[in-house]
Amino acid sequence: MRYDLAIFDIDGTLADTFPFFIAVQAEVARRHGYAAIREDEVELMRRLGPRGVMRHVGMPTWKLPFVLRSFKRLMRTHAVPIARFEGIDDALDALHGHGLRLAVVTSNSRENADHLLGAAHCARMRHFECGASMFGKHRRLRRVLRATGVPASRAIYVGDQIPDAEAARAVGMDFGAVSWGYAARESLLALQPALVFDAPQDLRRLAGG
Repeated sequence: MRYDLAIFDIDGTLADTFPFFIAVQAEVARRHGYAAIREDEVELMRRLGPRGVMRHVGMPTWKLPFVLRSFKRLMRTHAVPIARFEGIDDALDALHGHGLRLAVVTSNSRENADHLLGAAHCARMRHFECGASMFGKHRRLRRVLRATGVPASRAIYVGDQIPDAEAARAVGMDFGAVSWGYAARESLLALQPALVFDAPQDLRRLAGG
């Protein structure tokens, strides 16, 4: 199927922020009073998804906005640059060249989104919805649909986590799962995504190729 609009998550989908998350998560856990993820638990966490991780480390839901704020603040000052995944630039260039409308829905801040995507890619995005609640992205997806005038049946949300799939389903939109992000591939496959991408160059399929 050729879509009219592709909406992208950023963290773990376009930008490789997982190493940053692992590097700072113990500091954030100490600050907010829950258990840090041990090195031998990382793959388990990728299979559990965000809700399972929160239960595992003993973090109540009410702390989530404060925890995310800490991660976003640390990302702004992180000493090591965070790169986009290899092949993402070419894929976004190709999709734009095919006339596909592009947009972003992310839990990250607009400042971080601008930095992670770069000026050229940001200029091609028809709409940004930043600072979304991890479990409230469906509301932001609806805003993008209203802003672009594209019906849900002609749009797809591309992401790397279980809440991304849930958000797409809530608005009647297809979900495209990338296997290189935060969640384990098998966890995403269990949600029956419309498309699965195992390498960034596979994203070109969004344009019907």
